[in-house]
Amino acid sequence: MDTRQRGKWGEKQALNYLLGKNYSAVTEGYRSRFGEIDLIVKDKDYLVFVEVKTRKNANFAQAREYVGKAKQRKIIATASLWLALHKVHLQPRFDVIEIYAPDGENTKSPEIIHIENAF
Repeated sequence: MDTRQRGKWGEKQALNYLLGKNYSAVTEGYRSRFGEIDLIVKDKDYLVFVEVKTRKNANFAQAREYVGKAKQRKIIATASLWLALHKVHLQPRFDVIEIYAPDGENTKSPEIIHIENAF
């Protein structure tokens, strides 16, 4: 599986995880001129912008470490544009979900780490 396929597979795993936690899906893969937001979901009083990072393991670095300041600025700019285009009266929140799948899409039970209010 190439990096793009692994990323899409991880996003699907993250969405299923969130739906199982009673979140509701708003949109997937929202793109703007500023960047992309993997998932937008609702969690009670929050509109959650989710960055998903999928890796085989954390031997080199934890997946969350790939969401640096530059990436955060792109996500925030993209979220700001989305909010300007949609009338939503929920508090925005930025989460990161790490997916560790040592066997790629053949991983039966990937490790999922959900970091709420990550930045």
